[in-house]
Amino acid sequence: MAITLTEAAAQRVKKFLEGRGRGIGLRVGVKTSGCSGMSYVLEFVDELNIDDVTFEDKGVTVVVDKKSLVYLDGTQLDYVREGLNEGFKYSNPNTKNECGCGESFNV
Repeated sequence: MAITLTEAAAQRVKKFLEGRGRGIGLRVGVKTSGCSGMSYVLEFVDELNIDDVTFEDKGVTVVVDKKSLVYLDGTQLDYVREGLNEGFKYSNPNTKNECGCGESFNV
């Protein structure tokens, strides 16, 4: 089980954490919502919860709660720039369908 980062994503997360001046890593999770049923959640982590699982990749600690890990196992997080837009992009092998905007999915 693992969640990984591309080099671009790792550099972006490190830059955000440095700018914040605190934090132990990046939380990746899911919540019920969106047009396809589930949507991704990204936030900085200042302290771990009892049900968190951590992964280290490219110098970044990735934190996932056990319930989200079922849906995210094997996911790679990338940071991309497309025209004027930039942001994190998920490559999730568990996804069966995504909505047109790419913000929600189902498994």
